[in-house]
Amino acid sequence: MNGEIVINNLAGLLIVTSLLVIAVNKPKLVALLYSLQSLVLVLTFVAIANTFNAPELYHWSITAVITKVILLPAILYFSFGKMRDPIADKPIISVPWQIVTGGLIMLVSFLAIEHVQLPLLAQLKPALAVSLGHFFLGLLCIVSQRNILKQLFGYCLMENGSSLTLALMANKAPGLVEIGVTIDALFAVIFMVILVRQIYKKLHTLDVQQLTSLKG
Repeated sequence: MNGEIVINNLAGLLIVTSLLVIAVNKPKLVALLYSLQSLVLVLTFVAIANTFNAPELYHWSITAVITKVILLPAILYFSFGKMRDPIADKPIISVPWQIVTGGLIMLVSFLAIEHVQLPLLAQLKPALAVSLGHFFLGLLCIVSQRNILKQLFGYCLMENGSSLTLALMANKAPGLVEIGVTIDALFAVIFMVILVRQIYKKLHTLDVQQLTSLKG
């Protein structure tokens, strides 16, 4: 029971860090906050591994530290340093509405999970609700931001949510599968950063609302 309490509490911290990633406008600070969230996710993996005797998650945790806590934030941090667009840093949706919408997303997620009957996760419904809500928080990050690079954090939040779902529901899966999911996310972000760099080099903007010149 104590392990399940720890998992649910760590999941609660994931919500807080996700809302900070979405709401903070300083790009480099966002990268650091994402690194912090990924560290909380790794600690959640370790707690799940200990609670369910799933040593495979320990291997995944090591990979996640390297990719999610260090490499991905570093790539995005230095990308923000090389590609700056202060106008694009202003969100489409104001911060108070982002927080309100994020809160509603989590409320709906908790209500939806309440009706799910999974004996194995009977005491972990809050954590499962967080994993579901992360997908929609990622979408919120994408639609509420003008900065293309910051929109990438929306994808990262969605990926963290799917990783938590996998850790909760398939913690006995072969370690290679779990590690593959993380490596795949790393290469996806690298590819998207390269694409954004080409857009910035051509149009000198990171503002998604200014990309209408790409039409035709």
